[in-house]
Amino acid sequence: MTLVPTDLLREVLIAIPLFIYVLLVVYSTKKLYDRMVKRGFKINVAIYYNRKLIHILAGGVVAFLVPYLFTSPLVPLVFALVIAVILYIPHTKRKELSWFQTGENAYEVNFCIAWGLSLFGLWLILKNPYYAIIPPLFMSLGDAVTGIVRNSIYARRTKSWIGNLAMLIVTTIIGHHYAGAHGVIAAVFATIVEHFEIPPLLDDNVLIATTSSISLIITKTFFKNLELATLLQLVRLPL
Repeated sequence: MTLVPTDLLREVLIAIPLFIYVLLVVYSTKKLYDRMVKRGFKINVAIYYNRKLIHILAGGVVAFLVPYLFTSPLVPLVFALVIAVILYIPHTKRKELSWFQTGENAYEVNFCIAWGLSLFGLWLILKNPYYAIIPPLFMSLGDAVTGIVRNSIYARRTKSWIGNLAMLIVTTIIGHHYAGAHGVIAAVFATIVEHFEIPPLLDDNVLIATTSSISLIITKTFFKNLELATLLQLVRLPL
């Protein structure tokens, strides 16, 4: 595997429709926001639902496709950073995209950066695109599920272990599918750290991506042959 794609022009041309798709997802959720507000949803609740929907439809769908469309993490990283810049510009002008952004934080920008950097770093280190998409999928799907569950129960952005239980189910399935026991371990750590954040320095997107990436690197490097059955025996869970 090399840093530069085998056919750079081809992969840029592939990335452009995905880039447009992401922007369409972002801007199409404005209509959903308007409908939720008209139906009596609190503004912060509508914004939070939209963020999680964008996580799933943009971050999640694209992450799933990356190993099948790209031979290098370079192009996905560049486009993720471009989207981060596009989303950051409204914050600099104090003209946030009100249907999913808020002046209180720029966590959606952090999401794009963490998505791209975790994918890039793991791909280079572990040399496997399927391992590399695990942290982005944890952020896109796992974090989205926990947010939706908590939002539906508490009608505000908050932390709750009920939401983390939902996240654990989703991330465990993803982690096991792509990396077996190594992925399951990463899922557990990612779920735990999601419960905590240090605003405005660190949000859960950064913590999930960083923790799951480190976990995968360590377990794949030092415990290459770790099997799920062995892991279950270590924690004394029934098979």
